[in-house]
Amino acid sequence: MEQYDTGLNGIYNFLMLSEDLATAGQPSEEELRMVAQSGFDVVINLGLSDAEYALADERGLVTSIGIHYEHIPVEWERPSVDALNTFYHTMQRWQDKKVFLHCAANKRVSVFVALYRINYLDWSEQQALQDIGQIWEPIPTWQEFFDSHKHGGFLR
Repeated sequence: MEQYDTGLNGIYNFLMLSEDLATAGQPSEEELRMVAQSGFDVVINLGLSDAEYALADERGLVTSIGIHYEHIPVEWERPSVDALNTFYHTMQRWQDKKVFLHCAANKRVSVFVALYRINYLDWSEQQALQDIGQIWEPIPTWQEFFDSHKHGGFLR
């Protein structure tokens, strides 16, 4: 895979997947400012806003630095089809923009992005799984969620 140098490699579990798509774990306030300086147009957060790792007012910070903010809370123990469908529609809406996706540790995001690539971008399962493998080996809950949605099982 081609590497893209953005200067954001210090963000926890950061991956630059393409010129217009980066994923990571929870960034700090300063790291979000760096995301803006790196030319990203949109921040999508799949983490929970009331978790101990969450920033106090991420939406306020992100919008104050001129970036669009989307929050799709995904419960770690129970990822849902509704959240996945919202994610698909959100990715479609911002497909022509530079997008920074994050959650707590880039685990939720890695699975959602892999499913998006398989179901919308016609990636093979093997291609999509490579990026997940750079971050983690999914636990049973997440492996089952991936397996049940990797070919269909979603709304267009």
